[in-house]
Amino acid sequence: MDANDTALILSLPSALLNTVAAEYGFDPRRVEIRNRFQVRDTQIENICWALKTEMESAYPSGRLYTDSLAVSVASRILSCHSSIARPTMERHGGLRGRKLKDVISYIDGNLAEDMSLAKIASVAGVSVSHLKTLFRESTGMPVHQYVVRRRLERAKTLLGEGRLSIAEIALIAGFAHQSHLAHHMRRVLGISPRDIRQMADSLPPRGKK
Repeated sequence: MDANDTALILSLPSALLNTVAAEYGFDPRRVEIRNRFQVRDTQIENICWALKTEMESAYPSGRLYTDSLAVSVASRILSCHSSIARPTMERHGGLRGRKLKDVISYIDGNLAEDMSLAKIASVAGVSVSHLKTLFRESTGMPVHQYVVRRRLERAKTLLGEGRLSIAEIALIAGFAHQSHLAHHMRRVLGISPRDIRQMADSLPPRGKK
């Protein structure tokens, strides 16, 4: 390597690889990660750059996002760069009925908490790897995106009520701090928390014209 080279080095815990392999029905002790030389996997590369950006931005998207990216890397390594073939049997059709209701209820009831993919998967009664696929099929978006949007909806409601500070609302809605709330609100809604607060303050009290 010299000054013209760029290196991005990612380390995955063996426990994560073992867990994902077991979820696909393979004995982790018999799975071998193959050495690769001068092979470029753009999917892994993109995920790794996303992890790097998230880390350098002080993790504004939270634990669910990094959990999801880590599982995606592990799944890609096992299905494309190991001694096992890509799994041929995958569960499709999404989460249905009571399972989906339980997951949505758990998310809504724990927006202020540091939720993990593993916990949400346990509520659904499926593995972490299958949760990612089934949840997207049921809602049309990844778990972490759904949680961010629900947190933004909670924050928007609280901002409109005008009783709490923006910093307090950020924590109640599940964001690490006020700047993370502002980051996601501008990205998803195209508006800042302060703008929403000002618009709410400008409206006449209910019942008056």
